[in-house]
Amino acid sequence: MALTPEELQVLQRIEKQLNDMPFYVVEYVRSKKRAGLSADTLLQYLYRYQHFFQWLLRENLTDASKSASIPYSILAEMKKQDVELYIEFLKEEAITHENSTVKKRGPAVITLSINALKSLFNYLTKETETEDGESYFYRNVMSKIVLHTKKETASRRAQKISSVILNEHEINDFMQFIEYAYEATLESGLARQRFNRDKERDLAILSLFLGSGIRLGETARILVKKINLKKQLIDIKRKGAKEDTVRVMDQAIQHVKDYLDIRETRYTGSKEVPFLFVTLYGGTARPLSRRAIENLVTKYTAAFVQGEGMSPHKLRHSFAADFIRNGGSIVLLRDQLGHSNIETTSLYTNLSNKDNEQVLTRMEENRLKQ
Repeated sequence: MALTPEELQVLQRIEKQLNDMPFYVVEYVRSKKRAGLSADTLLQYLYRYQHFFQWLLRENLTDASKSASIPYSILAEMKKQDVELYIEFLKEEAITHENSTVKKRGPAVITLSINALKSLFNYLTKETETEDGESYFYRNVMSKIVLHTKKETASRRAQKISSVILNEHEINDFMQFIEYAYEATLESGLARQRFNRDKERDLAILSLFLGSGIRLGETARILVKKINLKKQLIDIKRKGAKEDTVRVMDQAIQHVKDYLDIRETRYTGSKEVPFLFVTLYGGTARPLSRRAIENLVTKYTAAFVQGEGMSPHKLRHSFAADFIRNGGSIVLLRDQLGHSNIETTSLYTNLSNKDNEQVLTRMEENRLKQ
């Protein structure tokens, strides 16, 4: 399957990072790529490994002079206390940002670092093989590190999400706003000109999020040749490079058709671009990046709610909630969203179910009658 410029850039960054990594990390990355771990995840893991190896060098826990020379025997000999000291360092290290502000790492980054190391140690102790057929080492100190994540009930998580998504009425109002009212909010002629150039494209993007529930990355990677307008199906690339086919609602498929009708005349050179969504750069069509798609979703939703905009993921949440609200089953929604775990999908039963609120209201009314 074709790669977007962003995906190619990520792969290039991975190769650059590998130049400074020990051979066993290179083996790990090659192995995980073959297994389908996303390039984005691997790149983030490599950044974590780079930080970890630099810490080992600074703390004199190795005699190596650089990261690439650190032998895996150092990892095999690490004590639980060593790892705990590193985690403490992750929490306490002051990070200076570009605007000169100094902050500490958030819990999500620390968790990412721990998960990255757990994945590497698990690979080294279970999946590697020497000439004798043995793993590089067997003592996995990271297996002793327990992540204490904040527990929330599905109902609580659903409530947090429901406060920042579009409900069933707002979804239609939002699309109507973009199609008929958004232009009037623009003050400059250039902004109106660009909006009218990209209107069909942007409506197709927004409509796909709300009419199929696909992810941001999946949207950016849609290929023109993988769209079946008649059957209302689109072949997409899920997480882990899994191929899938997603069904699309009538309105969304019509918006895609409207966009395809003007794509080649509106975006010069788009016929040579395999990806569905394009933009003009230097007068020539190029694939629309994930960041650009995210920005346009935020821009339009901010204008609609007259406040803070929403992410593409919130539009995905909006679709999922509406799907359950209209009688869709969890199993069907799981397949539609491409979830690998039904527990993830079950969140939306709490998100969309108003029965609880209605029952409590009736209880209150009946009690007052007595």
